[in-house]
Amino acid sequence: MEKGEPETPLKDTTLKVYRYIFREGKAVGPHDIQRALKLSSASVASYHLAKLSEAGMIRETEGGYLVDKRTFENVIRVRRLLIPAQISYTSFFATILVALLTVLRPPTFYAGYYLSVLGLLVAVVLFGFEAYRAASKKI
Repeated sequence: MEKGEPETPLKDTTLKVYRYIFREGKAVGPHDIQRALKLSSASVASYHLAKLSEAGMIRETEGGYLVDKRTFENVIRVRRLLIPAQISYTSFFATILVALLTVLRPPTFYAGYYLSVLGLLVAVVLFGFEAYRAASKKI
């Protein structure tokens, strides 16, 4: 961990609990978490919930615990799947690049076309790299 970087409680079982709550998209209690993650007891789930709550990553409601939505600003949730937003950006720019190289290719090439292709290629590479980094993280 780098100097000055805040320590995150998102490791091992705590991370699994956090991801489970986020994927559910509704308030869940310790018993729900225990059953879903096959934890030894509800008190183990409560321990991890307390760690997450203390870190401000989840909040308690009347129906159980919910993830603070601001924590996942760069993630798109499709049902129970978490997709880094950079993957959608990469797909968007790659699609435009393919269209520019095939369907929208001009009969005579000019500097603006090459600049457009180069710009889109740079965007695909940069967002692709960021998507890879985001996907390789545990969140």
